[in-house]
Amino acid sequence: MPMATNNEAPLLEIRNLRAKVEGREILKGIDLTIPAGEVHAVMGPNGSGKSTLSYVLAGRDGYEITDGTVLYRGRDLLALKPEERACDGIFLAFQYPVEIPGVTGFNFLKTAVNSVRRHRGESELDAMQFLKLVRKKAADLGVGEEMLKRAVNSGFSGGEKKRYEALQMALLEPRLMILDETDSGLDIDALKVVAEGVTRMRSPERGMLVITHYQRILDYILPDRVHVLAHGQIAQSGGPELAHELERTGYAQYAGQAA
Repeated sequence: MPMATNNEAPLLEIRNLRAKVEGREILKGIDLTIPAGEVHAVMGPNGSGKSTLSYVLAGRDGYEITDGTVLYRGRDLLALKPEERACDGIFLAFQYPVEIPGVTGFNFLKTAVNSVRRHRGESELDAMQFLKLVRKKAADLGVGEEMLKRAVNSGFSGGEKKRYEALQMALLEPRLMILDETDSGLDIDALKVVAEGVTRMRSPERGMLVITHYQRILDYILPDRVHVLAHGQIAQSGGPELAHELERTGYAQYAGQAA
């Protein structure tokens, strides 16, 4: 059951969101509300607009918003720069995490954590304080210290990249977590580790948007609501049982719906 019980504004409220990429309309009127404390899953076939939705929410360049509003904790999200969104508690886990040559995982994470702490008006962590914190979080996710000494994602397997992203989330403690097909390329063991790390972060103050093709990750990250995205619109919404139905029937029933 949803964990949010107060009467405050939703954590995320999307109304009639429309967006273009290179002149082509991809999002065609998205309506979606995520209260604090809830996990929502967005499922759909390739090309339906799932990743576009995640990139628009994170503020990635190259996406033209043509209509609609997005409120995050009551604020106009679309008016914020990407770095402001990140500092305000929005985290995007990429389908394909990028490599950052020459920057060690330890330094990258320490810089990110201290940037968020400064934004919140908190004191920065020195090297020893951060080392103590990161060791505890990393152990929970099976991230060895040798990974933190390497350049970010350089030579990492798919599972290592996703565990490293889960470590970022655990350290940054975002309010809204957007997981863009984070199950992509994971074997079952890595999927369990990542899903357990994400599930530990569920709280009444935090919301999650899990974007996926397949139902299997939702066996571990149990959603409160499931939405089907097709042709740039939410075609159907329901409870967790909807994900199991899609696993059985596929997306063929949505193929002919008007764009």
